[in-house]
Amino acid sequence: MLRPSDGACRLLVDACCHAGQGGACEIAMNIDLSELTANQVYGAMVQTVLPRPVAWVLTKNAKAGFNLAPFSYFNAVCSEPPLIMLSIGRKPDGSDKDTRVNIRERKAFVIHIAHRELAEAVTASAATLPAGESEVEELGLQTVAFEGSPLPRLAVCRVAFACELYEYRELGPRAQALILGRVDRLFVDDALVTRDAKGRPVVAAKQMDPIGRLGGSQYVTFGQVLDIPRPP
Repeated sequence: MLRPSDGACRLLVDACCHAGQGGACEIAMNIDLSELTANQVYGAMVQTVLPRPVAWVLTKNAKAGFNLAPFSYFNAVCSEPPLIMLSIGRKPDGSDKDTRVNIRERKAFVIHIAHRELAEAVTASAATLPAGESEVEELGLQTVAFEGSPLPRLAVCRVAFACELYEYRELGPRAQALILGRVDRLFVDDALVTRDAKGRPVVAAKQMDPIGRLGGSQYVTFGQVLDIPRPP
């Protein structure tokens, strides 16, 4: 069993600081997560749960303006009711992140799926700003009305989900927030909609071109798309 002091183990759990560097490791690692710090566990998980979809989340600030931040502990979890999951931690100073506060207190939020040209803006929106300052304004992004939603959506994004808080829980000693949101509306850009061999409307993944999160500072974009029919 490799311990946190072992070089091979450190290579994995600390690789957020070394993403994209170094060659192949010849030592197979079997890591006991119970012996790692929370930061080391995070480093190991974000480098191995790959790729992760990125939720670019817009919420309303308490006084004025909109908060915008990316989260990659995110996915769809239920169809009836339609639910998505966000997992949100805390700021470096230990206080709740603005997205977490805004969802808990005002319930509504909009999740966007960003495409490759937006990767730099997504990353820039992760910066910690003083509470109440708007990343939307800081980045010069435009919003448009989202029919059926109390919040707008980002005009530049091709897919957006209008959500309402369904359930809020805090997990573990560091009080990680697990947020379940009910999806009330789905926006899909007309340019993404095509039809399959049976004439049914489908969303074209290549045209959607979403970015996925890897470890460290890395993202992944679409390469080859495998189309393998499922068994009956």
